[in-house]
Amino acid sequence: MKYFKYLFVGLLFGITLSKSEVISWYRIYEMFKLQSFHMYGVIGSAVVIGIVLMYLFKNETLKTYKGEAIIVAPKKKGIYRNLIGGIIFGLGWALGGACPGPMYILVGKGVVSILVVLFGAHIGAFLYHAIKHKLPH
Repeated sequence: MKYFKYLFVGLLFGITLSKSEVISWYRIYEMFKLQSFHMYGVIGSAVVIGIVLMYLFKNETLKTYKGEAIIVAPKKKGIYRNLIGGIIFGLGWALGGACPGPMYILVGKGVVSILVVLFGAHIGAFLYHAIKHKLPH
């Protein structure tokens, strides 16, 4: 029962993504072919909201429900790790037709073919875990 709130937020998130059509393969295809602004608008809105929230976290304006400050750990600097990670993520997104979150929503909507992509994503996550100590972080 204590996990009900997470289930509720997940269901709400899934419904929102589904109704806004951001899990649609055709919308993603339009985005990569530069034929529609829909996905760029959604992603751009998320980036702007993320920037505002990070600013509020770093200035300790937003706190946890217990009143504690949210500490944002500094990240290692370097453009190469971002470029390589972004390219790998983008290729997977383009080839699979979905990023990680919506894959589960597509399974729930009955898109059976996404199970192949979901299987590949899990294999990739397990492989990363197995070799992450050898990678430059």
